[in-house]
Amino acid sequence: MINQYTTLTSTYQACRIINGGWQLSEGHALQGKLNFTDVLKAFHQLVDAGFNTFDCADIYTGVEELIGEFVKQRTQITGKDDIQVHTKFVPDLSVLNQIDYNYVERIITRSLKRLNKERLDLVQFHWWDYAIPGCIDIAGYLVRLQEKGLIANLGTTNFDTKHLQQLVNAGYPLVSNQTQYSLLDRRPEKSMVDFCLKNNVKLLCYGALAGGFLSERWLNQPAPKTLENRSLVKYRLIIDDAVGWQGYQLLLQLLKNIGDQRGCSLSNVAVLYILHKKAVASAIIGTRSERHIHSNQTLFSTDITKSDIQQLDDFLNHYSVPTGEPFELERQHGGKHRNIMKMNLNDE
Repeated sequence: MINQYTTLTSTYQACRIINGGWQLSEGHALQGKLNFTDVLKAFHQLVDAGFNTFDCADIYTGVEELIGEFVKQRTQITGKDDIQVHTKFVPDLSVLNQIDYNYVERIITRSLKRLNKERLDLVQFHWWDYAIPGCIDIAGYLVRLQEKGLIANLGTTNFDTKHLQQLVNAGYPLVSNQTQYSLLDRRPEKSMVDFCLKNNVKLLCYGALAGGFLSERWLNQPAPKTLENRSLVKYRLIIDDAVGWQGYQLLLQLLKNIGDQRGCSLSNVAVLYILHKKAVASAIIGTRSERHIHSNQTLFSTDITKSDIQQLDDFLNHYSVPTGEPFELERQHGGKHRNIMKMNLNDE
């Protein structure tokens, strides 16, 4: 069985399943709206079950405020703040060449206010375009805010290995890098995993369920003509780049076979596969209602074997890995992966 918590530093532990906030963002759904009363109810049940770590970002419209309301409710109920929140500092592409220390402090202070926090547990830094200078300077500003006590830990999100190394060389106290990592997207295995192992950097992985594509819902289904949210649009591209729809269906069947043997769902197998990979500390799983909680709890009461992992690796080795480093396709100008990105969400 895997442990429910992981050590990121000598003074900080996080849950191995982090409650993801992206799917709660106003910019995520292409149709319909969520019932946030149900979401907050699920949040309380998650924390009661030990899932006390949440992931969000300054650009996930409305999510920092939602989690902040939950932190407030939780504090009123328990008399203490027992919620860990990982947020992100994601300056808009349009202002990357204009950012100064005051800008960074203003955004971090805004996140503190939204989240009802005195100190941010983890701030994950993102930089849209490496061709625009200033990345190292901005990282230094975040370190200054850490020294002021506004931030406990510093990480990154969607950095590639080369630029992670540059940050480490510049003295950035890198704890973690949030990256896309799943059965369908094994780009971190090209060089990032080795870097993380050598530099004591933990991977916090999103996309382990490919936005919901790695679930029973899609087993034996034809390729969809329309998709209901931005995550599915994003991960459909990854399916095409990796295994294709036919290979994807074979993968789902293999996952189901393993899950049936282990007493869990194919989705559980997909997450456990990532949690067993080197350098991986946690998987970030979107949780929007009560029905997701039992599935997450199952991850800590069941497990897969080395033989299961090898079987999956052997299958995947017959197929492609998406091109380049993590998030490299998403940075390519004019590419299909970049074209679905929104890079100026703070302005919106």
